[in-house]
Amino acid sequence: MNQSQKNSARRVRVLAVASSGGHWIQLLRMRPAWQDFDVAYLTTEASYKDQLRDDRGGAGGKPPRFYTVVAANRWQKFRLVRQLLKIVWVVLKERPTVICSTGAAPGYFAIRLGKLIGARAIWIDSIANAETMSMAGKKSAPHADVWLTQWENLEGAQETAHRTPEYWGAIL
Repeated sequence: MNQSQKNSARRVRVLAVASSGGHWIQLLRMRPAWQDFDVAYLTTEASYKDQLRDDRGGAGGKPPRFYTVVAANRWQKFRLVRQLLKIVWVVLKERPTVICSTGAAPGYFAIRLGKLIGARAIWIDSIANAETMSMAGKKSAPHADVWLTQWENLEGAQETAHRTPEYWGAIL
C-alpha cells in the first residue's frame, strides 16, 4: 500500500463493538481486517483496554480509542437505557464510517444509531448461535449492510422477514 492509499484508508473510521466474553474474543480475531483504518472499540468490560495496549493501527500510529458501556440485557430496562445513551454519545463523537459488531445489545444499538448518520454496518453473529441467529442479530438484520452467520447450515435460513444470513466462514 503506497502512502496515498494509506492516507485514504485512514479516513475510514471503524467502530468495533462487542459485549464481553466470546463476543469480544471473536471481535479481536478480526483486527487484521481493519489494521489500516482509524479504529475505536466499544465494549462492556473496562479491563479489555489492556488487550489493545500494543495496537498501533489507529490514527497517527496511536493506540485505538476505547469506550465502555454498562452491560445490559432485555430484562434490565434501566441498564439498557443507560447503555443506549452512552452509545449515542460514542457514535456522535466518533462519526464512524463502518460499524462492525459480533453482538449483542451494544452492537445492535450501535448499528441502529450508526445508520442514522450514514455509517455502513456489519453484523457477525456469534459462533455460539449454531441453530438460529441471535435475537440481537435478527433485530440488526434490516439495518446491517452485511449480515453474517458463522455456521454454514444457517446460510440462507429464513430468519427474518427482511433477509437471510450469509456465511463467509467462521472466525473461531
